[in-house]
Amino acid sequence: MRIVFMGSPEFAIPSLKSLAGVYSIVGIVTQPDKRAGRGRKLSQSAVKIWSSGHELPIIQPQRIKNPEAVEQLKHWNPDIIVVAAYGQILPAEVLELPPWGCLNIHASLLPRWRGAAPIPATILHGDTETGITIMKMDSGLDTGPILSQRSTPINPEETGGQLTDRLSVIGARLLLDTIPSYLEGDSKPVEQDHAKATYAPMLKKDDGALDFEQTAERLALQVRAFEPWPGSFLTWSETRIVVRKAHVIPGTDVRPGVITQVEGLPAAGTNQGLLVLDILQPAGRKPMPGDAFMRGAREFLGAELPTTPRD
Repeated sequence: MRIVFMGSPEFAIPSLKSLAGVYSIVGIVTQPDKRAGRGRKLSQSAVKIWSSGHELPIIQPQRIKNPEAVEQLKHWNPDIIVVAAYGQILPAEVLELPPWGCLNIHASLLPRWRGAAPIPATILHGDTETGITIMKMDSGLDTGPILSQRSTPINPEETGGQLTDRLSVIGARLLLDTIPSYLEGDSKPVEQDHAKATYAPMLKKDDGALDFEQTAERLALQVRAFEPWPGSFLTWSETRIVVRKAHVIPGTDVRPGVITQVEGLPAAGTNQGLLVLDILQPAGRKPMPGDAFMRGAREFLGAELPTTPRD
């Protein structure tokens, strides 16, 4: 069984490792190196780093539909292409290339949360359960028929990053369970119920702005969902401060955006309830407890933060 693996972030690594232990990985496709951070240093994807260390052939096309990339895929002659958070939509020519098709490891229970950011969406919308779907890809956005699913509860304090790590392991196990049954004909692709589809679009850094006209409950979900990326933040004295952890105190009457104090911790008024700021990270500094931040910035108490209404 010849497999081409397409993926980029750390989420894809458990599946890649599992596949490499059982099947022949004939090629890797991952995103091009990108400049990131303050020094704008060139960074490699997690999949490239792991694959380079295991001497697997790698291509990094700007667009997977580029003729050179398609020709390389044809040269590798895969039986199956496995995709895990690759970051590009595959054209029909690629989808139709392997005889067993292209299988996608998607981090939600499709058709709920199609799209680029399903894990933050599950937490942000208060879902109590999520999971992994192995689907046979078609030309739509996560619209292909389902081969298998495995669910898991979302823990009450779980962040987006923690859930991502956990789902990556579940996905790797489900993939190895699914491929043999698919090849033997025991797992038949089942069409999704498209009427029940919901969507989780790609997140941008500015999506993390905390809107204190929302309820404290909603903002606490956002803090969990967007940790560690894109992060949730407030703006005070023209400085962006990331809120790494927060909790809710219901039933208080403080104007949205006004900072008060609860048991030594800073807390922001919202449309309903207080958002207690447990851990804060000012720009250029390490995360710190909210009370430590208050001791170093006493004028924060009583501040009126700008709210950021959204469309």
